[in-house]
Amino acid sequence: MKRALLFCLILISNAAIGQNDLYTLSGYIRDAGTGEELIGVNIVVPEKGTGTSTNSYGYYSISLPPGTYTFSVQYIGYSSQERKITLDKNLKLNWELKESSTQLDEVVVESEKIDRNVSSVEMSVAQLDVKDVKKMPALLGEVDIIRSLTLLPGISTVGEASNGFNVRGGNTDQNLILLDEAPIYNSSHLFGFFSIFNADAVKDVKLYKGGIPSRYGGRLSSVVDVRQKDGNNREFSGTGGIGLLSSRLLVEGPLVKEKSAFMFAGRRSYADIFLGLSPNEALSQNTLYFYDFNAKLNYILGEKDRLYLSGYYGRDIFEINDLFGFNWGNATTSLRWNHLFSDQLFSNFTLIFSDYTYALGTPEDDAFNFRLESTIQDYHFKNQYTWYANAKSEFEFGMEGIYYRFKPGTITGTVEMKLQEEYALEPSLYFSHEYKFSPLFTLQYGLRYSSFYNLGSQVKNIYQNQDLPDEDEVLETRTYSSGEVIKAYNGLEGLEPRIALNYRIDDEKSVKLSYNRTRQYIHLISNTTAPTPVDLYRPAGMHIKPATVNQIATGYFQNFMDNQYEFSLEGYYKDFQNIVDYRNGAELIFNETIETEILSGIGRSYGLEFYLRKQQGRLKGWLSYTLSKTELKVEGVNPMQAINAGEWYPANYDKRHDISLVLNYQLTKKWDIGLNFTYQTGRPITPPEGKFQIEDYVVPIYRDRNSYRIPDYHRLDLSANYTPPKVEGKKFYSSWSIGIYNVYARRNAYSIYFEQQDNAAGATTTNLNTQAVQLSIFGTIIPSVTWNFNF
Repeated sequence: MKRALLFCLILISNAAIGQNDLYTLSGYIRDAGTGEELIGVNIVVPEKGTGTSTNSYGYYSISLPPGTYTFSVQYIGYSSQERKITLDKNLKLNWELKESSTQLDEVVVESEKIDRNVSSVEMSVAQLDVKDVKKMPALLGEVDIIRSLTLLPGISTVGEASNGFNVRGGNTDQNLILLDEAPIYNSSHLFGFFSIFNADAVKDVKLYKGGIPSRYGGRLSSVVDVRQKDGNNREFSGTGGIGLLSSRLLVEGPLVKEKSAFMFAGRRSYADIFLGLSPNEALSQNTLYFYDFNAKLNYILGEKDRLYLSGYYGRDIFEINDLFGFNWGNATTSLRWNHLFSDQLFSNFTLIFSDYTYALGTPEDDAFNFRLESTIQDYHFKNQYTWYANAKSEFEFGMEGIYYRFKPGTITGTVEMKLQEEYALEPSLYFSHEYKFSPLFTLQYGLRYSSFYNLGSQVKNIYQNQDLPDEDEVLETRTYSSGEVIKAYNGLEGLEPRIALNYRIDDEKSVKLSYNRTRQYIHLISNTTAPTPVDLYRPAGMHIKPATVNQIATGYFQNFMDNQYEFSLEGYYKDFQNIVDYRNGAELIFNETIETEILSGIGRSYGLEFYLRKQQGRLKGWLSYTLSKTELKVEGVNPMQAINAGEWYPANYDKRHDISLVLNYQLTKKWDIGLNFTYQTGRPITPPEGKFQIEDYVVPIYRDRNSYRIPDYHRLDLSANYTPPKVEGKKFYSSWSIGIYNVYARRNAYSIYFEQQDNAAGATTTNLNTQAVQLSIFGTIIPSVTWNFNF
């Protein structure tokens, strides 16, 4: 430990040496058409073999010895710029990049020679251009950010109507999903068919599978960082679309030209309208739709200060014949203040509120009416800094505090009941340093320290065995007052080291290595394969421990043919501790003593990820393949409590093979066509291995969990996009997107369930036959057409 600290101090002191002999070039890089800041733009200095990139707010800073240098600014989809600049003092320079277009008679767009995947120390990162996502085939024409991410290596989902996704063997609750830094607890609409992210309102999407920077914490497996558009600060404009499932509209423009802007976007589905037109009363009286609203305001207070206010509100409504109703949704608000203490020290202060609520019940005039409501709320404060010490050295450090309020369930109506609310506090500190020893070798290391306090007021059971609670072994109950600490996790186990290395073999090849330890203090309690809107999050506390993952990954990265092709091969190994799983026969819904229904175990996941991408020319797309294995092990005091007798068993989302092919081809200046193909090994399920019958009631007998797999999954989708060229001087223009989902009408199995059937006509209940039945969400071709417009 002492050697590690000494090594860090040496690097920090090296970064500080000679600061007086350096001059700084800094500023913002913007889209020339809208004035929006661009994220992740590369600024390269060939003479020094170094460079930097813009942060999440479009700011860059690079410090060099006095001299004349060439600064090359490069960003995919935009024309590059190059300038010779003499640094003999600190300079501020804002760049504006114009969108580039690929001419059909060209194979290579010279402005897109970017090798960031080779040169950057980042690895295990998935990033998509929203413009490319909009061209991909989509279910019912709904452009879906999350579904598109599952076509990349190491990212999968358990089925077509599944809420959530799995990253490198992690459960769905192990993904930190951020929208303008606010956490999202349920990222889907319509029970998992579509994601909540309106692609029109999204500026940037980045997913970390490994090598997670120390500024992120609170989840084990991944971070999905989604940034909304800031708004056009130069002119009023808009975009929208009308499809078979929903319509959408976005408007943006300046409040004060070149100084402040707004962005508002709305979307609503209208399945409820079509259901109401049905002559079948069983359908016409049902309601099913979703809506969401995105908003953002930003204001440039001066050269050193910027203010952002953004929010999201979305809801799903589902009602059956005025008999039963169900609704759920997210609401978030983020207030951010960027401040430049100097050209080299960038800061961000953030206040966040996030709320996820679901409610279900019967109408108020029902004789036995009820309403069940559950909520999780959190309040965040973040204080983040980036210090651009010099061209070789960059530091990030800061702090974060989260206050949680869990309302697991309240029933009102004919019967009134309420589960205890829970409260928690999660403070953390982090530090990170990226140091370029040479053009060939870059090191990034960091440390995050997190702690967690489960707070009152609550009444808690004290069990004979606190690690394996049993409702028949309650010794006493203990009352905790408001704000009193029930359980604290604030020891050295809260240390989360992060490290990443990049060794560049030459201009086109590099090898990378990363290690990160992550910690998660809140758990999704579920006994379903895919989470549902009624699943509960519960915090670590007296009976539930925080989960921890150690992940090591290594990879080989290479570009071909002047950076037209991008290739990577990564391998990883993950070790899980204190993973929560449910006991056999667990009752999880509205249970005050949920700790008696769950067990804690360990897990392991390992695999290889192959990725080949072409990002220039008429033909673009990628091929990905993942070979992986994920297993869990849950032991108990006795074999009856353990899962599968305490032996390793496959996780619900374990899939050995996962292949995706995504292509888009520009046929003419007006037409492009797209193709998605995916193949996945069938996921594990638990079939009954026997049964016994008591009169008319058949009881299945289960033994080994996840001992069988459903059939393999595969599907082909096609799309065509018609985009007439823009007419100069005309602001309004439109395009058409046509798609076919499940081209060869594959009946993919979502699950297998078992039901009882008579062996013959007139048979009695004494000779019932148990039959396996396959449930398929889609078993036919699903066409779509969407009209998109801009003004």
